[in-house]
Amino acid sequence: MTNLEKYNQSFVKILKQKEEELPKLKYRGIPEWDSLGHMNLMGDLENLFDITMSTMDILEFTSYEKGKEVLLRYDVEIS
Repeated sequence: MTNLEKYNQSFVKILKQKEEELPKLKYRGIPEWDSLGHMNLMGDLENLFDITMSTMDILEFTSYEKGKEVLLRYDVEIS
């Protein structure tokens, strides 16, 4: 499974969204991506990619697209 597939799977599983809806997702843009959903998503991504994100990176993870940039800081390329 590619990193993109893992990344997408996490959003689908945690936020209950269809894969084709992911590119437009933004934090608090849907009811499922509230503060609890955000922490669940962050935890799942940390487990999937075996990383520990800093508080600043967790706060900066404000959209599906921005998340790709944040993960790149941990050498996790999503493409």
